[in-house]
This record gives sequence, structure tokens and C-alpha cells, in this order.
Amino acid sequence: MSTSHDPSTEAAVHAMSGLPEPAPVTSSGVPVGFKAGRTLPVRVELARQLRRRRTQLSLAFMVLLPIILVIAFSVGDDNGGNRSSFVDLAGAGAANFAMVTLFFSTSFLLIVVIALFFGDTIASEASWSSLRYLLAMPVPRIRLLRQKILVAGLLSLIALALLAVSGWLIGLIVYGNGPLTTPIGDTFTGMDSIGRLGLVLCYVVVQLTWVAGLAFFLSVSTDAPLGAVGGAVLLAILSQILNQIDALEDLRNLLPTRYAFSWTGALVDPVRWDDMVRGGFSSLAYAVVFFGLGVLRFRRKDITS
Repeated sequence: MSTSHDPSTEAAVHAMSGLPEPAPVTSSGVPVGFKAGRTLPVRVELARQLRRRRTQLSLAFMVLLPIILVIAFSVGDDNGGNRSSFVDLAGAGAANFAMVTLFFSTSFLLIVVIALFFGDTIASEASWSSLRYLLAMPVPRIRLLRQKILVAGLLSLIALALLAVSGWLIGLIVYGNGPLTTPIGDTFTGMDSIGRLGLVLCYVVVQLTWVAGLAFFLSVSTDAPLGAVGGAVLLAILSQILNQIDALEDLRNLLPTRYAFSWTGALVDPVRWDDMVRGGFSSLAYAVVFFGLGVLRFRRKDITS
């Protein structure tokens, strides 16, 4: 005996039961009107991350560091007028102070901040047992990774911009608007000094992409955010230590931190592009490998948390 499917009868049964009527779905089981491209918008994820205490403290420290440096320079010895390094020239003006702020930050602080934003992004969701619910919304895995990477990148750029701008503004207030002066005697004034600072910032961003890629790969490989962040920082420190060992000779050129301070090439006239190009290419190559491995790992990973 066959029965016919009557939509009106089914609707009447739902109405009598008091249960909400189920959303219509396509033949493939996807709800009608669902668009994967609208899931997890960047603005929503960015607002969510900005509300986190670790983000707020990290960005606040970007503003606090120049103030700490001003206090340290004011109570320290001025070396009797010696001008043999960027640190000795910190009080020459706003541009020099901003440059010194970056000098102190690139070898450790910025590595920690970028490792925090990228290493915590997926691992924290796993540690909160919310990752599988994000994927069940449903947010496609590749889109989830893309949105997380975009937000982590935006936060990293915001942190770097805050550090540079606050360093320049505090230097302007304390030391005045002097020209950008280098230890070898080159001087850049006006927009030329701003352009040189901008070039340094661009190189720092590119050079640190390998840290972002490494932290991201570790983030999708573990459910412990501290392990991902700490692992990226420790490997960066290890690379810096190996770079100081002369016995390694040309092998040091393969280290991602080999050209970490090649931004000094932007502070001579004419600009020395050779080491900056090598450093940029090396960092981007490492970043592509690490991000690629991270995506492959996450696509095949069994999400249980």
C-alpha cells in the first residue's frame, strides 16, 4: 500500500505539535539560502579578538614601550655624547627615537606578539572545545583558516603601527622634530625621513612573515595555545643563536633570522636593496611553506575538540 506525500498535511502536523517548522533544505542537505562566503565575517572575528584580554594587553604594551624607553634614557648615562650606534642617537629627534624603538622590538618583542596572534588563533579554539562547533555552523575549513589568518595579520599590523606611531609621537614630545640621523652621518629630513621609516616598517612586516607561518602551523598541530606560541618563540631564538656561530659559515644564510636587521640598508643613501631582497625572499619562502603545511594539516585533521 503506497502513501502520497502531502506537504500541507505535514505542515499541519508541525503546527499541532507546537514545534518550529524545519528550515527548507536542498537535495544535498544544505539549508536554502545558505552561503559559505557569509560565515565568520572578518569584522565579527576581529571584534571578538579585540575583546580578549591578551589582545588588549599586547596592543597596550606597544604604546607603553616607548614611554619605558624614555624613562630609561632619562635616568641613564648619555655616554658623553658618543654617537656610535642608533641607541646613542635616540634623543636626536622623533624619527631617531621611533627607529630605536623598532630596533629594540624586532629581535624579540615583535616575534612574541606575532607568535601570540597567529599561534593562539586555532589552538585556543581547540582548547576551549569550540572549534568543532565553529565548523558545524557550518564554516568551511579553508574559510575558517583564511578568516583567522586575516584577523591575526590585521592585529599584527595594528600592533606594529601602534609601536611606530607611538614611538614617533612620544619622541616628538620629548626630543622634538629633528632629522633622522644615522651613526655613519647620513641625515634625512622631512618626508624623506618618513619614507625611510616606512621602508623599514615594510621590511620588518615582510621579514616576520616566517614567524606568522610557523606559529600558525604549530597552532593547527596542537590543542595547547602556549605550546604553539612558545614553540614559535623558542625556534626563533634558536635561529638567532645559530646565526651567531661563525663556524656554520654559509649555512647561516638558510636561517630565517639571518637578515633580520637588513632594514638598516634603508638608512643609507642610496638604499642598499641586496640584503633586504634576500631577507624578504627568504622569509616569504618560509612563510609559504609553513602556511601551506598548516592548511594541509588542518584539512586532514580529525577535529574532536
